[in-house]
Amino acid sequence: MANSTLTTLDLNDNSIGDNGAVALSEALKTNSTLTTLYLGANSIGANGAVALSEALKTNSTLTTLDLWDNSIEDNGAVALSEALKTNSTLTTLYLGCDSIGDNGAVALSEALKTNSTLTTLNLNDNSIGDNEAVALSEVLKTNSTLTTLDLGANSIGANGAQALSEALKTNSTLTTLNLNDNSIGDNGAVVLSEALRTNSTLTSLDLGDNSIGDNGAVALSEALKTNSTLTTLDLNDNSIGDNGAQALSEVLKTNSTLTTLNLRHNSIGDNGAQALSEVLKTNSTLTTLDLEGNSIGDNGTVALSEALKTNSTLTTLKLEANSIGANGAVAFSEALKTNSTLTTLNLNDNSIRDNGAVALSEALKTNSTLTTLNLRGNSIWFKGLQAMFEALKSNSTLTTLDLLNDSIGNDGAKAMFEALKSNSTLTTLDLLDDPIGANGAVALSEALRTNSTLTTLKLEGNSVGDNGAVALSEALKTNSTLTSLDLGDNSIGDNGAVALSEALKTNSTLTTLDLWDNSIGDNGAVALSEALKTNSTLNTLDLEGNSIGANGAVALSEALKTNSTLTTLYLGANSIGANGAVALSEALKTNSTLTTLDLEGNSIGDNGAVALTEALKTNSTLTTLKLEGNSIGDNGAQALSKACNTNSIVTIIGVRGL
Repeated sequence: MANSTLTTLDLNDNSIGDNGAVALSEALKTNSTLTTLYLGANSIGANGAVALSEALKTNSTLTTLDLWDNSIEDNGAVALSEALKTNSTLTTLYLGCDSIGDNGAVALSEALKTNSTLTTLNLNDNSIGDNEAVALSEVLKTNSTLTTLDLGANSIGANGAQALSEALKTNSTLTTLNLNDNSIGDNGAVVLSEALRTNSTLTSLDLGDNSIGDNGAVALSEALKTNSTLTTLDLNDNSIGDNGAQALSEVLKTNSTLTTLNLRHNSIGDNGAQALSEVLKTNSTLTTLDLEGNSIGDNGTVALSEALKTNSTLTTLKLEANSIGANGAVAFSEALKTNSTLTTLNLNDNSIRDNGAVALSEALKTNSTLTTLNLRGNSIWFKGLQAMFEALKSNSTLTTLDLLNDSIGNDGAKAMFEALKSNSTLTTLDLLDDPIGANGAVALSEALRTNSTLTTLKLEGNSVGDNGAVALSEALKTNSTLTSLDLGDNSIGDNGAVALSEALKTNSTLTTLDLWDNSIGDNGAVALSEALKTNSTLNTLDLEGNSIGANGAVALSEALKTNSTLTTLYLGANSIGANGAVALSEALKTNSTLTTLDLEGNSIGDNGAVALTEALKTNSTLTTLKLEGNSIGDNGAQALSKACNTNSIVTIIGVRGL
């Protein structure tokens, strides 16, 4: 690798195969700048892994290697293990979804006995069972550098959990352990609880989706009475009911270190919620409580609301997808009138309807701490929306309001946008899939002409069409605060793109414009290109999933030759082909500001990859190049690897970046 600036190369989700991996390995033997290499989802087998292993024996700069979702199997894992015995720079190794079984896991365990630099090992979604967990556990008893171990989505049962528990009793460096989506059950939870009583370094434990019931929750609760280091406990997607919730509640009355408790998607009802509410009245450390997807109704919500009136530490409460109705929302509104710490409340996908929204609106008029309120999917209609928007006229702290899928429609949109004319705090408004239509966009454009605080506006999936885009464009000519505008999936064609382009010629604040999944063709791309020649503030332009061909790419390339502010350009899932890639490569030879270019899914093939390679030899600013899904074969991969010999700053996200 002659390139002297490229530090990150992302080739995820291509088809480089073993031959491409071999070519990259040869480059790694001499390259002295690349620190991060992403090769996920590339059909690399054991032979490719063997080649990379040989490179790791001499390479002295690579710190992160991602081989997620390949097929290296046990033979590849064994080869990498041999390299780890002598390599002294690699700190992070991702081997998830690689068909690694007994032999591979055992070999990696042996390597960890002598390796002194690896801190993160990801073996998620392989075929690791209890025997392999036992082998890894043995090495954890002596290894002193590994801090993060991901064994999620394997086949570890209670016996494997028992072995890991024994290791945790003596290990003094591991801080994060992920066992999500295994089968440890209550018995596994019980033995891990034993370890937590003495372990003094683990801070995060993920036991989600493990068939843990109330008995397991009770055991973990007992451990938390003495454990003084665990700050995050994830028990999502288990079978914990009210009894388990009550046990956890008891320990939270005395535990002083746990800050995050995830109980989403269990079987907790009103009784469990009432128990948790009692502890919230006295607990002074828990900041995040996630109860999404349980069976909590209005009674449980009323109890939690009472706790919020006195609790002074909880900042985030998630109750999405429960059975909360208007009465529950009324109770929350009373709590919000006095609570002074909660900043995020998620009530998405409940049934608070108009009456609940009206009650919450009253609270918003006086509450001075809530910054994020999620109410999407609550069957809120015009009455509730109108009340909410009235509250926005006087509320002075709410910055994010999510009303996605709440049937705002044209009338609701008009009421909302009237409120925006006087609101002085809301900075983010998310109206995803609401659909306000062209008329709503016209009303919004009027508000944007006077509103002076909104910085982020998300309108994806709103059917604003060309007419709506034209109206918004007019507002952008005078608005001086909006920095991010998302118009993805809005049926905007070339006419809308032309109007937006005109606005960009004079607008001096917008930095991000998302136009993904519209119907913009070459004419629209040409218009946007003209705007980019003079615009001096836009740094991100997303045109993914449109109908831009080679001609549009050529026009954009011309703009890139003179534009000095755009840093990120998304052109994925268009039809630019090899010719478009050639034009863009010419622009990259002189452009000095673009850092991220996404060309995934454009059929550029080996010819396009080779052209881009030429640009990389001289370009010194591009750090991320996404080439996923471009039918790049061995020839293209080999050319890119040679370019990496000279470029040392580009992060070739040859495809999708992980």
